[in-house]
Amino acid sequence: MSKLIRGYEVVIGLETHVQLSTHSKIFSGASTRFGAEPNTQACAVDLALPGTLPVMNRGAVDRAICFGLAVGATVAHRSIFARKNYFYPDLPKGYQISQYEAPVVQGGSVGFFVGDQAHRVNLTRAHLEEDAGKSLHEDYAGQTGIDLNRAGTPLLEIVTEPDMRCSAEASEYARALHALVVWLGLCDGNMAEGSFRCDANVSVRKPGAPFGTRREIKNLNSFKFLQQAIDYEVNWQIDLIEDGGKVQQATALFNPDTGETRAMRSKEDAHDYRYFPDPDLPPLVIAEDWIERVRTQMPELPRAMAERFQREYNLPAYDASIMTQGKAFATYFETAAQACKQPKLVANWLMGEISRRLNTQGLTIDACPVAAATLASLIARIHDGTLSNHAAKQLFEALWGEGGEVDALIDRLGLRQMNDSGALETIIDEVLAANAKSVEEYRAGKEKAFNALVGQAMKATKGKGNPAQVNELLKKKLG
Repeated sequence: MSKLIRGYEVVIGLETHVQLSTHSKIFSGASTRFGAEPNTQACAVDLALPGTLPVMNRGAVDRAICFGLAVGATVAHRSIFARKNYFYPDLPKGYQISQYEAPVVQGGSVGFFVGDQAHRVNLTRAHLEEDAGKSLHEDYAGQTGIDLNRAGTPLLEIVTEPDMRCSAEASEYARALHALVVWLGLCDGNMAEGSFRCDANVSVRKPGAPFGTRREIKNLNSFKFLQQAIDYEVNWQIDLIEDGGKVQQATALFNPDTGETRAMRSKEDAHDYRYFPDPDLPPLVIAEDWIERVRTQMPELPRAMAERFQREYNLPAYDASIMTQGKAFATYFETAAQACKQPKLVANWLMGEISRRLNTQGLTIDACPVAAATLASLIARIHDGTLSNHAAKQLFEALWGEGGEVDALIDRLGLRQMNDSGALETIIDEVLAANAKSVEEYRAGKEKAFNALVGQAMKATKGKGNPAQVNELLKKKLG
């Protein structure tokens, strides 16, 4: 059942523009390298000079096929390119080459978790298209400059069904999609450079009512902004409706400085773009052997790897999904798990202390100061009783800050756990003699007194006593 916000059901669909990792543009040989001087990577085709004709980039098609296979979609054996007609200064042709009625990828789904709850969003389509140029408004003395370096950059636009019901679902779906396209090598995933950007279609309705009028929030280039923009838009629409107004279909922008959305222009419908098949491009025909060639070159997919981690390492489904959030993360986990034979403990450390520190310092797992083999050694020392959990955290702190070898640091920092039953028995005898009142209270049925005695025994061992042994010996001594 959908969670209601102020008595309204939220309906969200996302359109995500994924910049494909080809070295050249979708219909020309110009470079797609980011950061070049304006208009130095725009050839005659990108500039729409008379007499130029587009030629399809096979690498872009390979990547679209790969995505379709990864999400369980149908890869169309025949798809059509269309002209999407609109005027904008950074669109020299006056139309964008895209796909409309017959996209290359049809259907499919993406699974993800919100907290520990599994979700799945159905995809409507994924189609190939070219990017437009870029309007530059800064440093031009009140004028606007046009940079056509980006014009013709290959995009895969991935469109969902309106399946999401809150901003957290939308954010986690976008994260999962981002992780997938980066995993597959389809996109570098650099959101700051615009390689992965989302448009959110948001509407609200009373439960059971028809879909409300949607507004589209354009060009959201961070997961945080995506969630903030949706939350603001939902409350804005509800306020408007509650005040007796009606939501008008519109394209909106999100201002991260104010946390607000604002309408930019009325939203066009498909017929406003006057789509028609592009006469310069023949239908895109994809034979079955082309699809199979792409399939054989694909890496193990996150979903398949997560299922394998559940089978081989006995991980819960949620843990397995987190371990496969990225290739580097999965490799780190598997390297450590195989080395120490304690996969659940490795997963716990990765989801806990390591992720917390990486997030705090803005690091990726590739830059983790504690290598997978080092974490495996630390966990092995917990498992064999050399380290208590408390001492393990102290050791991890040292490894993160200064590095080093696990066993050498254990000795240097004096962290080795006391497992000598004879020495522990002597200490416990002294604790019981010094705490006769607690002994008497425990024997009178007060369980809290036992915890107090455990605390005194651990204090006497300076935290180095093996907790399991301390508990066992205390219970034995107390009868």
